[in-house]
Amino acid sequence: MRSSKTGNNPFETQKEDAPTRNGLGSARPSRRTIEGHTKPCDECGAVDWNLDAVRGEVACNSCGLVVEDNVIDPGAEWTNHNDGQDRSRVGNPTTYTLADKGLNTTIDARDLNSGSISTRGMSSKARRDWRRRRVIDERSKTNKSRERNLIKANQMIRDKSGLPSSMQEETARLYRKLSGEGFVTGRSIAGVAAACVYLVARQFNIPKQIPDVAEKFQIGEKELSRLIRQVSRRLNMHKITSPDQYFDKFVSDLELPPSALKEVYRLWALIADFEEEWQGKKPMGIAAALIYQASQNVDNSRTQSDICSIAKVSEVTLRGINRDLSNLIALIEGRNQS
Repeated sequence: MRSSKTGNNPFETQKEDAPTRNGLGSARPSRRTIEGHTKPCDECGAVDWNLDAVRGEVACNSCGLVVEDNVIDPGAEWTNHNDGQDRSRVGNPTTYTLADKGLNTTIDARDLNSGSISTRGMSSKARRDWRRRRVIDERSKTNKSRERNLIKANQMIRDKSGLPSSMQEETARLYRKLSGEGFVTGRSIAGVAAACVYLVARQFNIPKQIPDVAEKFQIGEKELSRLIRQVSRRLNMHKITSPDQYFDKFVSDLELPPSALKEVYRLWALIADFEEEWQGKKPMGIAAALIYQASQNVDNSRTQSDICSIAKVSEVTLRGINRDLSNLIALIEGRNQS
């Protein structure tokens, strides 16, 4: 029995015909092999195997000898006997943003409140029983304090972090790790979740400020700063925030023109290599001082009060950093001109 050829089959490895010898004579016969079948055929001696993925058979293309049947298909399983368009039967992938990672089954309330449910033969008593079962099912998933802790923290991360879904996933993973190690015990759930949000944002160079995160999670700035230090030491997530991470955000919040942003980056390029002069100061203060100078250089100045309200620094800090950076920039530009 000859199996039908499938053409460009993904399971086949086709070897090209060898070139003719000195241009004379015919080419060597092709060697078509598939996984597990590399030897010549017992009937005709040809090495020309074909896999029929539909029928699950391996046969010789030369004589039609079937040497294997019921071959297992390693591909995805897409059989679906429902009338819907989605043929996937594997469900959603696991996620750390849910306490059960999305693996538990759920009795959907919409299935019990639908108006068509009575037309399908379910009585009122049966619906009441299933609603009760649904309540019991939900309570059984949160009968442990650690699970309730994760549910509350994950809800905060999804609602208050303002991060994209991929970063929310990383934040929830870090929180779950801390919870499993017992770090959250005795500490604020909101505080630890906020610290994870800030550290992940800093890791991916997202300009998050501690006052903004503290306001979102409704905790104190000092408490959040302390938790950030503790979590970063425990997870080894130390990273120095660079002032240039805040340029785009501050310029946008101040509604400055693109020329101001270009001037900010020009000033930053002058002092970026002189780390000993500006490291140790607040990155937000450095960014605020550069933006203040750039806004004056492009004749679109903003007041110190406006810039400080955006950068979350005091006017005293801004004036001190601005004085130091002005002297440094004047010195560098003087050297470049001479």
